[in-house]
Amino acid sequence: VIRPEPCCVCGSRIRFGKTAIKCCQCQLLLHTKCREQCPSLCTPRPHHHARPREGVLADFVPSTPPLVPTLVVQCVTEVETRGLTETGLYRVPGAEQLVREWKRKLLRAGGALPALSSVSDIHVVCGVLKDFLRGLKEPLVTFSLHPAFLRAADIPDDAASDTALRHVVSKLPPANRDTLAFLMLHLIKVSHSPDCKMDVLNLSRVFGPTLVGHSSANPTPLTIMEDTPRQCKVVARLLSLPPNFWRGFVEAEQENLVPV
Repeated sequence: VIRPEPCCVCGSRIRFGKTAIKCCQCQLLLHTKCREQCPSLCTPRPHHHARPREGVLADFVPSTPPLVPTLVVQCVTEVETRGLTETGLYRVPGAEQLVREWKRKLLRAGGALPALSSVSDIHVVCGVLKDFLRGLKEPLVTFSLHPAFLRAADIPDDAASDTALRHVVSKLPPANRDTLAFLMLHLIKVSHSPDCKMDVLNLSRVFGPTLVGHSSANPTPLTIMEDTPRQCKVVARLLSLPPNFWRGFVEAEQENLVPV
């Protein structure tokens, strides 16, 4: 496995470097240990076993700016309330089953979201946020703008690279741009916390694949390997942009970001 994917039998993610079994006809993927539970005939995958693909980001944003999903606001608010003294924030994984359960609760809540203050492990809250972003049909850096972000981050002159990145960020769809700005402001706070021990390099490694992704929904293994270091470079460059740049996208209607 190069890109972590869920086992279609137990639902848990098969992690990078692990051995998995894949059907050459229906493409069903599973842990080797789950082989005994695999149906003997190719059948449509049960919907609840596959990693949920929530849709595009715009499906979850409010009708008024800033266009940031309530789930994202609630997770970030909880992390900033009690997580900025936690070592390895976003790097240390939360219990996978709890992450799945809370993500499902938040996505199905509709109106008022259940309080994340009842989640004792802040790493679970971080996991919910990362899993939501990973599950989108398209990353925050859209497929069409993906090459432009990579090119901008590759410019050797820092000032020219920053100018190019600002330009490309402004071309993102409003929901993607506002949510990216909100997350960048949050991650800058995390990087400045000495207790978290998560500097820009660490955060870029964690969020590169999630926020930048690839230029298509089904990249080849070679593309995945080539893109990974460049994804991290993009996030590192984005985190180096001044907070005032990002605030310009979210502060006009900041009161709308108060979690329900």
